[in-house]
Amino acid sequence: MSPVPLLLGVFLLCSPVRGSDGSASTAITCFTRGLDLRKETEDVLCPANCPLWQFYVFGDGVYASLSSVCGAAIHRGVITSAGGAVTVQTLPGQENYPAVNANGIQSQMLGRWASSFSVTRTENIALEAVGRSISTARPSTGKRPKKPLEKKAGNKDCKADIAFLIDGSYNIGQRRFNLQKNFVGKVAVMLGIGTEGPHVGVVQASEHPKIEFYLKNFTAAKDVLFAIKELGFRGGNSNTGKALKHTAQKFFSLENGARKGIPKIIVVFLDGWPSDDIEEAGIVAREFGVNVFIVSVAKPTTEELGMVQDIAFVDKAVCRNNGFFSYQMPTWFGTTKYVKPLVQKLCSHEQMLCSKTCYNSVNIGFLIDGSSSVGDSNFRLVLEFISNVAKAFEISDIGSKIATVQFTYDQRTEFGFTDYTTKEKGLLLLHKKQELQSSLLVLPGHLWMI
Repeated sequence: MSPVPLLLGVFLLCSPVRGSDGSASTAITCFTRGLDLRKETEDVLCPANCPLWQFYVFGDGVYASLSSVCGAAIHRGVITSAGGAVTVQTLPGQENYPAVNANGIQSQMLGRWASSFSVTRTENIALEAVGRSISTARPSTGKRPKKPLEKKAGNKDCKADIAFLIDGSYNIGQRRFNLQKNFVGKVAVMLGIGTEGPHVGVVQASEHPKIEFYLKNFTAAKDVLFAIKELGFRGGNSNTGKALKHTAQKFFSLENGARKGIPKIIVVFLDGWPSDDIEEAGIVAREFGVNVFIVSVAKPTTEELGMVQDIAFVDKAVCRNNGFFSYQMPTWFGTTKYVKPLVQKLCSHEQMLCSKTCYNSVNIGFLIDGSSSVGDSNFRLVLEFISNVAKAFEISDIGSKIATVQFTYDQRTEFGFTDYTTKEKGLLLLHKKQELQSSLLVLPGHLWMI
């Protein structure tokens, strides 16, 4: 092979790339974000063959600065997957970045971000001529380009989809709001966020709830930590009940990143007390299979109790009033020691009693033979069997429910699904019904012979 083409190729790779203003362009990776650039206007060179499915892009035309620059450029139609030159212009932050599918990339919706950028085509003929070759070359400094960071699997022993519902009301104020963000960030890091570990999002409760980012937006702890630090204080009343209900109903959808078979958790941070009713929101959350934790800071004083709508608001909002789902911190100062115990709770998969399973979301009907052919001794054996079946389920007003119907020549409902909402009361009635005799057990979709 002649050496001339080889020498020519080396010359093209090493020659400096110039932008429209004559300055040297910066070679970047597929995953360089707008916030990684330091100039207000910068000419960059995107490499070829970036994997489109791995791009994180937020917005359309104007992109949140945590978006991939090359992803945004392809989304905008400035370049193709073959790479090329892009001029990046830094812009102020904004609200409501839209989600738009364009050029093979689905951008994502983002409520608000502190800074933005736009992308345009770099007008330079020489740059276009060498653009394809330079995408695989070393930069002119001689240093190796940084490799894209691989996504980490995360803590596989702590699979959970978690929404941090933070307090953004006037109750907490700007200073304590920042301390709250620091604490939430520490919890997020210790959880071990990753593709196969916990996923987290943030909702801010104030006058009106605001979903700051969803489960699908970030799967790396450092990105979550940065997003939390960028959150702005909203102010207003602490309408925690409204925010909790909104989060339970809207946050945990498959489109927003919720995973099938993974416990859904809302961690409510509350400074003081809620301004609205939180009991109904707790019921809605349990009906949606969400495990609600309350982290309360600075309980209301004796003088302030008169301003609280319901002093038992914590017990009525949490998944179960058993002490596991409530967490108390005296102040936002010196909270590091509280991080690990909270993380251990959130990673206790077997304790998530409100996750929808067969044991807490099924209605069980017992069809009982009350004829004389059964006999008293057999009746007691069957009654004991029914009791043992019922004990295995989480019976409550929002969990599983039981009912019994006795039949002989006629049918009679002994008690219905809504008559007894605790396991203890239902079992007590079964033991008192000495005249009941049973031969059939009916489960939804099944008929079992006893």
